[in-house]
This record gives sequence, C-alpha cells and structure tokens, in this order.
Amino acid sequence: MIRNSLKVHPEDNVIVALCDLEEGDKISYEGVDYVLVDDVAAKHKFATHDMSVGDPITMYGVTVGKAVMTIPKGGRISTKNTVHDTTDYTITDSKIDWTGPDVSSFKDQTFMGYHRPDGKVGTLNYWIVIPLVFCENRNLETIEASMLEQLGYANQKDFVVDTQSLVDLYQNGGSAEAILASDIILESQEIKKNRIFKNVDGIKFLRHDGGCGAIEQDVEVLCRLLASYIAHPNVAGATILSLGCQKAQLEMLETALDVMSPNYKKPVHFLEQQQSKSERHFIADAVKQTFVGLIEADKVERSPAPLSKLVIGLECGGSDGFSGLSANPTLGHTSDLLTALGGATVLSEFPELCGVQQELINRCTSRDLAEKFMVLMESYHNVAFNQGSGFEDNPSPGNIRDGLITDAIKSAGAAKKGGTSPINDVLDYTEIVTKPGLNLLCTPGSDVESTTGLASAGSNIILFTTGLGTPTGNPVAPVIKVSTNNALYERMTDIMDFNTGSIITGESTIEERGRALLEYIIDVASGVETPAAVRLGQDDFIPWKRGISL
Repeated sequence: MIRNSLKVHPEDNVIVALCDLEEGDKISYEGVDYVLVDDVAAKHKFATHDMSVGDPITMYGVTVGKAVMTIPKGGRISTKNTVHDTTDYTITDSKIDWTGPDVSSFKDQTFMGYHRPDGKVGTLNYWIVIPLVFCENRNLETIEASMLEQLGYANQKDFVVDTQSLVDLYQNGGSAEAILASDIILESQEIKKNRIFKNVDGIKFLRHDGGCGAIEQDVEVLCRLLASYIAHPNVAGATILSLGCQKAQLEMLETALDVMSPNYKKPVHFLEQQQSKSERHFIADAVKQTFVGLIEADKVERSPAPLSKLVIGLECGGSDGFSGLSANPTLGHTSDLLTALGGATVLSEFPELCGVQQELINRCTSRDLAEKFMVLMESYHNVAFNQGSGFEDNPSPGNIRDGLITDAIKSAGAAKKGGTSPINDVLDYTEIVTKPGLNLLCTPGSDVESTTGLASAGSNIILFTTGLGTPTGNPVAPVIKVSTNNALYERMTDIMDFNTGSIITGESTIEERGRALLEYIIDVASGVETPAAVRLGQDDFIPWKRGISL
C-alpha cells in the first residue's frame, strides 16, 4: 500500500502529504485521525493540532517557522499563516560518539582513476583553458571552435532541432499557427568521437565575467578559484590566457597556485596577448601549446584507487518538499558510507544550513571548527542583512510552490545530505579539502556558484539532488543528478541519473538507495557510467563574488 502521509520526526507538529489530499479527507497516522480543513497538495504540510499566533512550527525535530495566524488541526501550513523562524544556538563542548554504517561489502572495492603526482586521484582527465579576464572570452571561443571537433571532443547530441524546416515552411507561406504546430525535433544524431588522445576526456573552457573592474577581494578570490581548478585532481594541465593590463595579473594566479599546491607538477602554459605579435598569433600559440599539453596528459592512464581517494560534493537545487525525505537523506547515507571508508564529503550552501546550526556545531570535532562555522555563518548573514536581505529570503518561488515555504524548512531538509558523521573540517570558499570525513564549505545557495565552489574544494564527483529538475553541471567535476520523486525522473529522464522516488512510495529504504548510489558513484569514477550533465556538455561555471548572493 502506497503511503499518503509522513511525520518525519516524533517531535514534529506537522505531517507531510505524500500525494494530493483534499479538504474533508480523513488521514490516519500512527493511530491518530486527522480531518483536513484545507486541500493539501503533495509535498506540503498540515498541522497535527490547533496552533495559536507565535507557536513554533516543528519539522525534522527542529523549529522551522512560527504561526502568524491561528492554524487549526488539519489545516495547511502556508506562506499566509507561517513565517521563517529558528531557535538560538551556542557553542558547546560535546563528545562525539559516532558509529558508522556497515561498509564490509565496499571494503575491498576500488575505482579506476587518474593518479596525480600530489597523491590525489581524478575521476576524469581534462585539460582546461582559462581566461584571466573577461576580455579573453572571445579568444577562448575561437580556440574552442578550433580544437574540440577536430580532436573528437564535440558534445553528444541527444536530438537536433530542425530550424531549416521552419525556414522552408515560412518561405512557402506557412502561418504562425502552422509553424507552432510543426514537429522540428529530429532523432538523435551520433557524433563520431574519433579522439586523438584516448586518455584525455576533454578540453574544458572556463568562461567568466571577472578579472578586472572589480574590488580587490573579488579579484583575489577569482585567482584562488582558478588556481584551485588548475590543481584539481580531474585536471591534467592548463592553458592560461591573459590580456596583460587587467587587475588579475598572471603573478597573482601563480602565487595562489604555489600556496594551494606547493608540490604542483602539472604543465601550465601562460600566454599574454599584449606581448604577442597579433591576435592571430596569440590564438595559434595557445592552440599549439594546448596540443602539446594534451600529448603529455594522454600519457596518464586509469589505474585502481581505493575509495578513500573519492571526494564527493553534496549539493541540492530545484528542491521540493520531498528533497529532505528521499534524495537528501540518501546522499546523507552515501556520505556516511564513504566517510566510514576513509573518503571525504563536502556539504555546501551555508544559507541552507540556517536553523540547523546547533546540530552541526554539536558534530564538529573541535571547538575551533565550531567557532569557524559560526563566524562564517554570522558574517555571511550580516552581509546579507546589510544589503536588505537575509537567509530567510533564500527559498525560490519554485521551492515555495512545492512545499518549502521557509528557509528553515528548506535548510533542515538540505542538511540531511551531510548524514550523521562527525564534521572534521570547516572550509571557507576556495579552501581545499585536506581531511577525510565530512567537511562544511561556505558557498551561497545559488546552484552554479555552489557547484563551482565544490569543485574548487577538490570534489572529484558532485552529487546534486533535485525535485523540480535542473540541467546544472560543472566543467571539471562530473555532476550526478539525483531525483527526489518518480514523476520527475520519468519526465526528465534525459537529464536525471539516479532516482530515489521509491523511498516516497515505500518501495525502498534510504539505506538501500544510499548503497546503490555509492555503487553508481564507483562506476562514474571509473569511467564506466557517464552522467547526463557530462554527456550533454553542461559546463556551468560562475565564480562567487563575495557581495550578496543567496
């Protein structure tokens, strides 16, 4: 029998609708009957008892809002009767006693990765081309057009849009109605990938709009970010394009790279356009040096690596009311499995940890880490507040429409991606993972800015949960898209990779899907499986400017 409702935590005073429920429906849950006084759409919540103005709304065992109107038992929790609210938090000295999950079946497993001189292991083998300033983006595009197809790296096309048929229809007198009714989607066309360099998975081009005309802080952060991408385990080497007069100078990037990776031994080619004979010569030199770099990168082959060499980023976007019930806790269990195996996981999006600070503070392995986490959270919130905003403004219209009506509800569910393991490190943006176990990383909740930061921290794979659907990817870290519900997985099968909807229907458990996800991760890390975002060339890259971005 498929469940119609769920109470997440024994102390909660709301129940989640797992399917559309109607006013007057009688819902029985754990021996208690509730008669609904409102329609409650799937993913939304209804009250377990009468609430007065000011009463706390509790979900996942924590405060996620407060009532601003009286809410009757069986009444729908909505933006009209509820606002964001959380409880205070303090730093306490707590002893962490954690027993990890059984990992005996994974203990001897390995993945086939690319071993780097610094001891890290890549899941892919890329060459990257980076502009130090936005002025070089056109040159970047010219180099890309000159190299990708001829070297066998053109993106696979799942389908082709036949615009020529619209031209023919228009020129033959076709009406607007006829044009809109026409079918212009052609069958998928296989692109022949006769790769010259068999061990190089691709050339990635990191466009951005920074490097000049910005405050000093943003330029320094950009240089650290670009340096971290050069040092990334999935990157074999890099070609750097500089105009010459921009604020982000080559020396700043070299200094950042020396700090982040003192034993760096990968090839990096630096070119400056204002020192070149002409734009044509500059582009030709960049192509030639990149080609020579690819020759070296091709010498590295996949070989076995322990699962402890995996660094997994944990991300969510296009979230819905099921995210905290299925996909996010599945990632949490996978995170616990990998942590028990000696690997590292990275939980980001600090605006989406608002309301669960105390739980995370209690899991920090030292007081210093707890203090760093609290300082990063409070300074971030203060910047937002000074700009007339705050973490409570984080939920998007799509989030709210699908049941995440306060930031605290969204946060309590989002934090489930981090599982239950101790927090071994807290990182600011552009800091790189150096410790196994769970790491917290300060990024915004904005999907692409956050995934950009997760790759910067050294994540060699990123897990991305979604309940509404998003094609987001990353240039260097493969992004595995995890669906929260069956309907989304079936509707957007072209961009989804893994489904946890069977948890909602009661056909599988969080633990079962978490273990299955780790198996899939191993296949992706070994090059056996290719996530949709990689296959489709979804190379989203947006550096975070430390102004306000939620």
